[in-house]
Amino acid sequence: MGTQESDEQRTAGGGTGRRALLGAAVLGAGGAVLGLPGAARAADARHGGGRGGGLKSLPVPTVIGHRGASGYRPEHTFGSYELALDLGADIVEAGDLVPTRDGHLVCRHEPEIGGTTDVAGHPEFADRKRTKLLDGVSTTGWFTEDFTLAELKTLRATERIPANRPHNTLYDGRWEIPTFEEVLRWQDEQTRKRGRQVWIYPELKHPTYFRKLGLGTEERLAKLLRAHGKDRKNSPVIVQSFEPTSIQRMSKLVRNPLAVLLSGAGSRPWDFVETGDPRTTADLVTPRGLKEIASYAQGIGPTLDLIVPKDSAGRLTEPTTLVRDAHRAGLVLHPYTMRNENPFLPAEFRKGGDADAYGDAFGAFRAYFATGIDGIFTDNPDTGVLAREDFVNG
Repeated sequence: MGTQESDEQRTAGGGTGRRALLGAAVLGAGGAVLGLPGAARAADARHGGGRGGGLKSLPVPTVIGHRGASGYRPEHTFGSYELALDLGADIVEAGDLVPTRDGHLVCRHEPEIGGTTDVAGHPEFADRKRTKLLDGVSTTGWFTEDFTLAELKTLRATERIPANRPHNTLYDGRWEIPTFEEVLRWQDEQTRKRGRQVWIYPELKHPTYFRKLGLGTEERLAKLLRAHGKDRKNSPVIVQSFEPTSIQRMSKLVRNPLAVLLSGAGSRPWDFVETGDPRTTADLVTPRGLKEIASYAQGIGPTLDLIVPKDSAGRLTEPTTLVRDAHRAGLVLHPYTMRNENPFLPAEFRKGGDADAYGDAFGAFRAYFATGIDGIFTDNPDTGVLAREDFVNG
């Protein structure tokens, strides 16, 4: 999720204080699973549905593990995905899909993998480093489309934002890059193991960019979903993309629930830029724009700032009408992304002077849940589950 997430560019300037709340948060999620007071309704909702029930079987608000439990493990690894389930996530965002040179879909935040793998330490791939124009942005590094799957499998995942999450670097090098076909098999294994339907929420990354390279990703994804019998209306796989035309293309290939991701109000989806469509995200979130989206998708994934804007000091202001307008159009809203660390929270929920420390994440969750959203992406699923229990139980 979220090439367009501006907050991801912010990393703490050198703060390395340990988070006493980390252990408490993980412990708290275990308490919820064990059925401590307040957990019953959310847990029952989570475990009672999902088997063929479609989107309506999910609890509201739905807790979505953003790239797994990426607050605690390097993102888009099976370690991160499984921990998200252990911590109570209703859905795991597994994964952001990008292709290899030989056409396999793999799970990486971006096609550039210098920041999420140990590729820079592999001298045999030194000559693969190059500069490319990725959706209009000059980007230097190593790109998945320049590697075969066999070559990518020799790499290991690393923490993407070590300045904010030095504790995650403990796990650098432990896991390889998963393919999406491996994720689909993992989903079935985890469903059997846990006795409940496991949901996943893959994202098609930069589909226009890859289509121009002859590596169209929608058809590859649809083929995999069909091969695994997960291409139906009630299949536990929600497909998302920041490019509306990509979701329109998917709507003609599969019957899965689909969601259009929405960045800042002034931004333009890259497929619109390429085709000369002058509309911005602000046009898409009008009642007319939402009605159009509802003609081919079941949901939207707006940035949280589209739900509740911030003022110049980074504090929350009044909610917009987006939740009401989207619901009137028949769309569910799964905004992104809640993180526990101070730099990623609205200003009024930051605590202390340690830039890496946890702030009042529960307060921020409560503020966003109160708007009526249907779910939320979070790097810390355990915190999200506990916050939901507090919210549901008053």
